Amino acid sequence: MHDFLVIGVDIASLAASAKRAGYRIYAVDYFGDQDLRRVCEETISALEQREGRSCGRLSFDFNPNALLRSARRLLKRHSIDAALLSSGLEDSPSVLFELSDLVPILGNPPELIQKVRDREGFLHELKRLGIPHPETAVAGDFGEARTKSKEIGYPVVLKPMRGFGGSGIRKAKDSGELERAVKEVSLLNEEFLVQEYVSGMAASASLISFSHEAATLTVNEQLTGMRAVGQREPFGYCGNVVPLSAAKTVIDECRRIAERTISHFGLIGSNGVDFVISRDGTPHVIEVNPRFQGTLECVERVLRVNVVDAHVKACTQGILPTVPDETSSHCTRLIIFPPQRSSVPDLNEFEGVRDVPLPGVVVEKGEPACSIIADGASRGSSFKKANKIAESILESLQPAN
Repeated sequence: MHDFLVIGVDIASLAASAKRAGYRIYAVDYFGDQDLRRVCEETISALEQREGRSCGRLSFDFNPNALLRSARRLLKRHSIDAALLSSGLEDSPSVLFELSDLVPILGNPPELIQKVRDREGFLHELKRLGIPHPETAVAGDFGEARTKSKEIGYPVVLKPMRGFGGSGIRKAKDSGELERAVKEVSLLNEEFLVQEYVSGMAASASLISFSHEAATLTVNEQLTGMRAVGQREPFGYCGNVVPLSAAKTVIDECRRIAERTISHFGLIGSNGVDFVISRDGTPHVIEVNPRFQGTLECVERVLRVNVVDAHVKACTQGILPTVPDETSSHCTRLIIFPPQRSSVPDLNEFEGVRDVPLPGVVVEKGEPACSIIADGASRGSSFKKANKIAESILESLQPAN
């Protein structure tokens, strides 16, 4: 294999990793940022960035079928060996099946992705395996949500069946809050999840797997709901710190549960498991992301590995990487969300900036503007460095009409 199609919403770091691994890269994405274009032979983006033009609202404007149409156009012009999946398509099985008819997907086949993203079936399987997870039910209106919430027990969280980075998730501690939450979550999807609220730390595991074997690369801290970087969603994804700073017993249990989950379903290549680690140190599995994750560049920097290379070797040769027991550095990824409708300057002057929009585009309030990657000897130094750069970028944004 020489030529890859990289497709999804969050793909700049994935494309760069594939480029460093020695492949020619063609990309289909939503944003079409500068750093993505620099590493690709050709890109087609759903959003045409222009000075003075809005980048829109991802949760409402993104259409998986638009990526499929763009992939079809690109594949008519180029002979591409396989596709690498990032976020955005895992909950659109019809799109994945059509894409796989156009080009082989290197990684999990559509039917397997569909299986692990079927929330009810997936969580039922976790229950059968004795893997801790929040009790979850599907509802379509307030009446159903109220019944399910009483059965589960308040507080609960409501989640859209399809969404991005924690957008639209709402917590309800009683029926009054539940009614408001149903109205808000229903704006994104007709059906939604009613889930037991587990109080604790959001975390994830990044793995490489083949058939029924899996190796955990890192266990990661998830950053959510950070008002300091402009995130307005209470459970909205803001980035990661790699690796997670926690007791060894907690890390080991995250690894064990993640590897058992991924191995049981027979997932291959790069996969992620999201957790909430409860106050007693128990990891509760929330979901599986059967594709490359947003932690990719941080994982690569901490482990000094190429994740795409590891993915290819696992998928084509069944080879899993050797992972060191300990790491000597930390890496933080922060995503920045303007607190008001803003015009973006040239962000290339800032250290560690990723997902770089064109200068002069307008980013709506609370929408992602860019990411920052920062290394450090400790969790604190890495996060502090990233946060300082974030503050400088936020100060550089100008209000837009």
